[in-house]
Order: sequence, then C-alpha cells, then structure tokens
Amino acid sequence: MQTSARASGLYPAEKALSMLRLMRRRIVGIFVLLWACPAAAHPGIGIVQDSRGNVFFTDLKQVWKIALDGSLSVAVRDVHTHELYLDAEDKLYGEHLWYDGSQWHHKVWSLKGRTLQGEIPARAGVPQGYSFVRDRAGNMYWAEVGEKPIIKTRSPDGKTVTHAAADFRDVERMTVTADGTLFLIDAGDLRRVSPAGEVTTVATKLSAHKPPPASVSERHYHMGLWLDKEGSIYVAVARERLVLRVDSDGKREVVARSGEPWSPSGGMFDREGNLWLLEYDSSNEVRVRRLDHNGKESIYLGGTKP
Repeated sequence: MQTSARASGLYPAEKALSMLRLMRRRIVGIFVLLWACPAAAHPGIGIVQDSRGNVFFTDLKQVWKIALDGSLSVAVRDVHTHELYLDAEDKLYGEHLWYDGSQWHHKVWSLKGRTLQGEIPARAGVPQGYSFVRDRAGNMYWAEVGEKPIIKTRSPDGKTVTHAAADFRDVERMTVTADGTLFLIDAGDLRRVSPAGEVTTVATKLSAHKPPPASVSERHYHMGLWLDKEGSIYVAVARERLVLRVDSDGKREVVARSGEPWSPSGGMFDREGNLWLLEYDSSNEVRVRRLDHNGKESIYLGGTKP
C-alpha cells in the first residue's frame, strides 16, 4: 500500500527537504568513518626528500625524519597529516586534522630548519580550496567537488581560476610536474591535464590484473602518485599491494610489490634514483622501505633499521 506525501504529514517540498537532510547525515557519517579509520580507508601518502638528502614521512600521528646516516627522529609531533610538500627552499608543509566529537577542524603548518610555524590557523571543517600539489612556479592544484568535479589552480599571487573541466567522475590523488603537467586518478583511470588545461586519459582501469577487477574504480584502490626523472608516472595500487609504472603511451609495468600485511600508499625517488615506498597495514602501522639499484632493501619502522 502506497502512502501519499499528504497522508504521511509531509508535502512534496517538505518530503524532499527531509530526504535531503537524511542523505546529508548519511554522507557525513560515511565521511567521518573514512577519516576515523585511516589504515583501512585513508592512509597517509606523504614522503618527500629535501636538498640535503633528509627524508620526511607521515604516519598520521607525527612527521618523521630519516637523516643521511639512517637515524630516525620526529620532525613534527602530534600532527595528523596525509600529505607533505617541500618548496624550493626546503620548507616543509603539512596539515593537522582532528575531530572534536562533533565536527572536524584543521590547520596548516610549515617547518623550516627547526622553526615550526602556522600557515593557516585552526578553523572548523576540512581543508577546501587548498592543496599540497604544487609546481615549480608555486601554482597550487586541487579538485573542487560540485555537481561535476573540476580542477582549480591558485597562483602565488592568490589568483584562483578553473584549470580544467572535463568528464571527471571521482578525482582522487594527484601529482604535478615542475612545468605544470598534472596527473590524477579518476575513478580508477589515470588522466593527464596539460598546462593549458587539456585533459587526456593515459590508462583506463589501472590494475596489474587482466582483466581488471570491478572494484578498480573504487575510492582508495589507488593511493599516491609520483614521477621519475624520465617523466614516467608511478601509482601505488594499494589494493593489489604493488606499484605500477605507467609510460606516456599507457603501457604499465609492476616495479615493486609489498608483502603481506603491507600495502604501498606513497612513494618517491631520491637524488640517486633509489625508490622509497611508504607502506601501511590493517592495524595502522607504518613503515618506509628503500629499494636501491642493486635490489638491496632497507626498512625504517616496522622492521630493522639499517
């Protein structure tokens, strides 16, 4: 038996508003769950190297520093940051995100030498219109979610423009070259945005499996992206516990695998071309694995320090 809107005590407009409020509560609940369970859904991807060779990475509790001699120390304490960014002057940037029981809050910090300072003061909500994805000129790139996702940029002088609008579906992690060529994961596809804003698809359903699984388009199937000196793009395929290298023509190759219970979430190449991987497990433990040209492996945290 169907019940009309009038019989249920709600007119059509009121019913629509009630349904919208219910959907918002459900979306907020899902969002909170994802952020509250970083190991299962949203691990950190931040790992960078400064000009002196020091490596910094996040474990969602603090930011660690690996010195040239392999020694470990905490660079920034008590910060929940997913990404890191180093500018041309070795200034390290990150965020701190926290939930107070009723809403999310965030702030942005920077570290220069031993000096820690605030870049954006504490405010309610999650970061919007701000990103750690930046090119050599200091332009900032991010995906703005609306009826359809768009890519926006902000120049160092504060000017914000729409950089690219295409058939984006679900834009996730991204990285950018020094000259402003942007790469991003869009519902399982690897896409390229030129400095002029032209969008092309490099590879669809990015997976090492043939055929790719149906879940390849799900959020967090892929995590961090980074580049090598030759311009090839590397993607941490967390669900498959491996890293794929993708050439400009879309050819893909497995270059590293993470043994259980570890999955890769981020990575980079150091000045000597060694591969560094940030890995996590289901219990929210984090480790860093360094793979050199000769296949030698060094593990920091969660294993034996070199």
